[in-house]
Amino acid sequence: MSALGRVVRAGVGRRRVQTVVMVLTTLMAVTASVLAAGLLVAARAPFERAFAEQRGAHLVGQFDGARASAAEMKATAQAEGVAAAAGPFLSLSVRPRTASQSEFVPTGVDLPPLTLVGRADAAGPVDRIELVEGAWPSRAGQIAVDESEVPVRPGARLTIPDAPGGPTLTVVGVARSVTGTADAWVTPDQAKALAGVPTGATDAAGATDAAGATPRASYSYEMYYRFHDARTAADVAAGRAAVAGAVPEGVMTGARSYLTVKQEQTANAMAFVPFLVAFGGLGLFLSVLVIGIVVGGAVGAATRRIGVLKALGFTPGQVVRAYVAQAFVPAAVGCALGVGLGNALAVPVLAEAGDVVGAPTTTVPLWIDVVVPVGALVLVAGAALVPALRAGRLRTVEAITVGRTAGETGRGAGRLGRLAARFAPRVPLPRAVGLGLAYPFARPGRSLVAAAAVGFGAVSVTFAVGLALTLGAVQEGRLLNSAADVVVETGGGQGPPGADVVRAGGEEEEVRADPGAVADALRAQEGTARFYGTAQAQVAASGVTGATTVVAYEGDSAWGAPQIVSGRWLDGAGEAVVTERFLDAAGIAVGDTVTLTDDGRRTTVRIVGAAFFTEGGSMALLTSTTTLADLGLGADARPGQFHVRTEPGTDPARYLDSLNGALRAAGVGAVARTGTPGTSGVIVAMDALIGMLTLMLVVVAGLGVLNTVVLDTRDRVRDLGVLKALGMTPRQTVAMVVTSVAGVGLLAGVVAVPVGVALHHAVTPLMGDAIGMSVPAADIAVYDPPVLVLLALGGLVLAVTGALLPAGWAARAGTATALRTE
Repeated sequence: MSALGRVVRAGVGRRRVQTVVMVLTTLMAVTASVLAAGLLVAARAPFERAFAEQRGAHLVGQFDGARASAAEMKATAQAEGVAAAAGPFLSLSVRPRTASQSEFVPTGVDLPPLTLVGRADAAGPVDRIELVEGAWPSRAGQIAVDESEVPVRPGARLTIPDAPGGPTLTVVGVARSVTGTADAWVTPDQAKALAGVPTGATDAAGATDAAGATPRASYSYEMYYRFHDARTAADVAAGRAAVAGAVPEGVMTGARSYLTVKQEQTANAMAFVPFLVAFGGLGLFLSVLVIGIVVGGAVGAATRRIGVLKALGFTPGQVVRAYVAQAFVPAAVGCALGVGLGNALAVPVLAEAGDVVGAPTTTVPLWIDVVVPVGALVLVAGAALVPALRAGRLRTVEAITVGRTAGETGRGAGRLGRLAARFAPRVPLPRAVGLGLAYPFARPGRSLVAAAAVGFGAVSVTFAVGLALTLGAVQEGRLLNSAADVVVETGGGQGPPGADVVRAGGEEEEVRADPGAVADALRAQEGTARFYGTAQAQVAASGVTGATTVVAYEGDSAWGAPQIVSGRWLDGAGEAVVTERFLDAAGIAVGDTVTLTDDGRRTTVRIVGAAFFTEGGSMALLTSTTTLADLGLGADARPGQFHVRTEPGTDPARYLDSLNGALRAAGVGAVARTGTPGTSGVIVAMDALIGMLTLMLVVVAGLGVLNTVVLDTRDRVRDLGVLKALGMTPRQTVAMVVTSVAGVGLLAGVVAVPVGVALHHAVTPLMGDAIGMSVPAADIAVYDPPVLVLLALGGLVLAVTGALLPAGWAARAGTATALRTE
């Protein structure tokens, strides 16, 4: 090993605390950066790869089946910006019933409504369907189903009761559309037969079938488009406007952008990115700061050693390289560990993104594993270079002859420090505390560095606490009706939003209790404050592929409504509330209408508000029970659940026992239970990751304070010896050292809290944007005054904690040893 290598190894081994600090700070920064960059790039890769291979549709256009002609729809392929188009394809909503037993569902089960499209083959210039299993339908009586929407396999049989003649179709294939254009596919003639459109017709204006039956009112036509430029939402919107302008007004009834599909499939992974970028930035800034502290302290503490090295023949360039390398080596170790940890943490999140499109699990791209650590090492080298250059410029004779303490005490105090030392004895505080509070004025530069370290730690804690409170609020309110203390089930097999109740073969359907009798029992029950009922159904909604879960409310439900981000809550019949994700998927806005269809019957509701909830994939439609009655759902339009809020101070267990007894006594077959909202695994993973990264940042900040106090203590070792000789006790020494950073820490904490709050307010909306919904303002404004006070004191706690260990070292130092030290 060369002489330079031995100097570097000795420096790294001698300063173990500083080495650990540099390893940890680069480890944290690189972990967060690799994870953020990896998720940003890799989470989108499976969808983008599948989209390119299958020539996915940038836009799926829906046209009125009663007004559109084939010529008009085909002419839209010539609209400005369109690169390729496919269609028109007849599309209709059907509700199939299983006609055969399978390992997934028994015979006779009504499946959710499906969007069925008539296509001659799976190929084409746009939206090439990937066959996962079996074959493509080639004749009447055959159907292919989407693997993620229909729980059947080839060989199963499905009946379409609401189609003319109630035909039975055999499943011959399982397929996948990357842009979700349909839930099932049949031949074009079969689609026309199911819709009641005469064979050979491509438009339905005034058409009737052979028996004189009027065609179904719930079918439409679809066209699939690829644009020359579709990178942004504005590009897709421009393409949609061009297509809509190529047909008479009102003929194009809806459209769906591929960006909406992409967001739905990558939402969970992309929600991690904003806060990981913030933590990565904090980590990198803290790395630069701490490494500058460490190397600068090493140069200041080893002035004589630098003179000896120069006397032995080391050139200024070699001295600079030696001190840069002493920071570079532990930073490289931290980078290597950070790359490994970042890749490990990314695996489960990226696996979910790949499963959505049936692609193999992706990994963090190699170029990210290279670029991130190289960038971090460049920053480390830059931070270490400034103090290393100072070491290289030291003159040999001055470096050997100057004493560490002499140099510092002679030049460091300055006028401000001498003034503070003069007034310290006059402060009505213990002498040791006064001396400690005066010290930051003697070394303002180093005090600012310590304040910066504490500030970064306090910003991180403030930011993390805000994220935890926001995620807690989202966890609490993400499910519908989560405000209820008690839920009363009326029976009848009603499941949660987005779920169908499937009974095993031979099992009889549970008899539903009379909702009116349940409501009467609740009104009479002591302890009941308020309640409302909900019913649930799955229907087809215009502009949305597949089944839409409708949750219908009866009674005063405003107290249990999800948080509204725009518009208002339900206030009458014919109104609906949905999420912003639903609005984007359907291509509509608050104030527009949506047509709901079930078994050939339809009704229209107006969107009056956008709410925040994640239940049912955030695609449920909330309305009143009159909407379900308008669809002719009969008993299914009446409440299947009642959500109850009890009076304050009511004992939950006693209330449940009493209510269940009253329901049994009245002969009402309903059961009451406590409300038990589920837990989101994604939010739990976010909380765990935030906690880990925050802990690492706080530890690094604390170690940065520790290193600064160690340097201060070593610089003042002779002064400490004099004070001890004059009678200062070990306890007073600890108090003096701790208070020398306590004021700085308190001030840094007070300044850092507003910065952390601002960072939280900037990042949280971006997390909502990643999942296609705005986070409610109430879930962002989570910093109450008591919380802010505690966070401001966090800087003081961090500074004191970092100073305790070197304060103990100073207290144990012998008086004679300290006086002899230079």
